[in-house]
Amino acid sequence: MLVRQFPRRTLLLLLAATLSLSACSMGATPAPTVDVNAINTAAVATAMGQISAQLTQTALAAPTNTPPPTDTPLSLATVALPTTAAGASPTGGVSGALPTLSFNTTPSAPNTTPLAGFTPISSPAAPVSTTVLGDACHNSVYVADVTYPDNSTIKPGTDFEKIWRIQNTGTCPWDEGYTLAFVSGDQALDPTSFEFTRSADFVSAGETADIGVDLTAPLAEGTYFAQWRMQTDSGVFFGTYLTISIVVQK
Repeated sequence: MLVRQFPRRTLLLLLAATLSLSACSMGATPAPTVDVNAINTAAVATAMGQISAQLTQTALAAPTNTPPPTDTPLSLATVALPTTAAGASPTGGVSGALPTLSFNTTPSAPNTTPLAGFTPISSPAAPVSTTVLGDACHNSVYVADVTYPDNSTIKPGTDFEKIWRIQNTGTCPWDEGYTLAFVSGDQALDPTSFEFTRSADFVSAGETADIGVDLTAPLAEGTYFAQWRMQTDSGVFFGTYLTISIVVQK
C-alpha cells in the first residue's frame, strides 16, 4: 500500500508546482520586441548627416580656381643718350660726370647733331604786323611807321601827328568820301580821322601813301593805345588795322 501511494503524492506535488509557475508567468510583463530595421535606418540617417556636414565644410574651405588679376606693365618710350669716347669726360670736365643734354633745334656749331630720339621743331614764323581783310576792289596793307613808332615817349599834353605808310592793294582808288577812321582805343588821345577830300590825297590802286591823324597826349602819365582802319564812301571798313601805342611821361 505504501509503494502505490508514493508516486501519486509525488505527482500531485509536481502538478501543484507547475500550476504555480504558470500563474507567475502569466502576470509578468512581456519583454519588448527589438526592431532591427528601425535601428539600421536611424544609423544610416545619422551617418549621411555627418558626411553631408563634412562635404559642406570642405566646399567652403576649398580655394577658388580663378587666378587673381595681374598688372600689365606699360611699355615706356626709350631715348637714346649721346655717347662719348672712352676715357673722355662727357661735359669736358671731371670724368664720370653726367652728360649735358641739349634740346636746341638749331646747331650752335658745325658738325653738331640734334639729340637722338627727338624731332626738331621748326622755328616759329615771324609775327605778322598787319592784317589784310578786304576784297579785290578794296584792300590795304601796312608798310611802315613814319612817325612815333610803338612805345614812343611823349610828354603830357603834347599835340602830335601819327603818320603811317600804307599801300592800296585793291583795284579801286581811294578818292573823295573815303576815310581813315578811328575804330577803337583810348579816347584820352583825342583821336581824329583822316578824310580824303582833296584830289592830292587820293590814292590809286597799287600806290603807296603816307596818311596821318592828329592826336594829343593825355595829361596823366601811362601807356595809351588806339587803332584806325580804312572806310569806303558807303561806310564799309576794309584792309589792315593801323595802330599807335605811346608812353606818356614827363
